[in-house]
Amino acid sequence: MRLATIGSNCIDFYSNYENGKAFPGGGPVNMAVYATQIGEKASYVGIVGSDQYGKLMISEIAKKGVDISHVHSVEGKTAVTQVQLINGERVFGDYDEGVLKNYFLSDDDINFICDNHDIVICDLWGKVEGYFETLKKRGIKTAFDCATRPGDKECSVAIPFTDYLFFSSDDGDTDTLREYMKYLYLQGPKLVISMLGEKGSLCFDGDTFYKFGIIECDDFVDSMGAGDSYIAGFLSGIVKNLPIKECMRIGASTASDTLKYFGAW
Repeated sequence: MRLATIGSNCIDFYSNYENGKAFPGGGPVNMAVYATQIGEKASYVGIVGSDQYGKLMISEIAKKGVDISHVHSVEGKTAVTQVQLINGERVFGDYDEGVLKNYFLSDDDINFICDNHDIVICDLWGKVEGYFETLKKRGIKTAFDCATRPGDKECSVAIPFTDYLFFSSDDGDTDTLREYMKYLYLQGPKLVISMLGEKGSLCFDGDTFYKFGIIECDDFVDSMGAGDSYIAGFLSGIVKNLPIKECMRIGASTASDTLKYFGAW
């Protein structure tokens, strides 16, 4: 698989962990890293600031083997989320969007994505949902992660031009969820995948619902990035034309590995 991940990135700054520590991340960045960890090729196409966090972001994802040739550094601040650990739980504070506020894809970026990759993915906060029609028309497979908010405007723009639509739900496999997945499917995707956390995942292809549980992790440390890693694994299977259930299994296995360490990666 040659995966292009586009759009958002973010530094998670833990103010009360090790006297303050910064972790590079953001959905598309995480997906690119996870793809390389399972032996695939991946690029991240995005923008960072000219500050120390921008340099950290580029350096760390490059170390993971991600292609950074189209990560653009511009004058300004890299996106940062303030995080605190309180009784073992993350409490998210202020978010500074920084240079991502004005992010766009250049013609060169679009050509790089479409000419060198099998599939491209963005998330809800990527700022590039408006380019999905162009990407789709160029013939590349498309994927979009709606997080827990598939009803948001950004998602509604991308969904008609998305082949593989992901979103997260805490409600488990219910009739209401299945009806909603059918509704999303009718808007254009080939597959609609709901990630259900510890309850596994559910996929709808227009005719059949496929259900897969979790792969147990004996050395659980942290759930950060589990959804992003599931997506990377699932798409790896898709590009190889594997059956849906096998794609779900690879996604679950990749997510299980992510649970073994602190932070996204």
